[in-house]
Amino acid sequence: MATADKHTIHVDIVSAEGEIFAGEATMVFAPASGGEIGIAPRHAPLLTTMKAGEVRVQDLSGEEHLFWVGGGALEVQPHKVTVLADTAARAKDLDEAAALAAKQRAEEALRDRVGAMEIAEAQAELARAAAQLRAIEKLRRLRKGG
Repeated sequence: MATADKHTIHVDIVSAEGEIFAGEATMVFAPASGGEIGIAPRHAPLLTTMKAGEVRVQDLSGEEHLFWVGGGALEVQPHKVTVLADTAARAKDLDEAAALAAKQRAEEALRDRVGAMEIAEAQAELARAAAQLRAIEKLRRLRKGG
């Protein structure tokens, strides 16, 4: 880890598949279970769960890096943010066709199933797919310049 100063925060994004990102940032946005939170250098310590959604990391040059997480845990220290994701991917690596197929499967499961557990699983899958599709659409808008 590079020596942190009062204007940067070190960010690690990891999942069961391995490390997705490690580097210095000026700001991080994450989908905490209670809503999106912004994390600046010298943030108060925090430990919370995350829901499926996008993590945005602003690097030292001001460029924003987008990542999709399928939920997990977020640990914040004054000079370090650790995202421990159930699943994670760089937004540019997301597969739109696969996300659309997952969304369709989840919607069909919600129509066809009656058990509370099956409904909860389908709703969670639908939320993950919708979050992936939102990240894909946002990346597409960024590439087009707005």
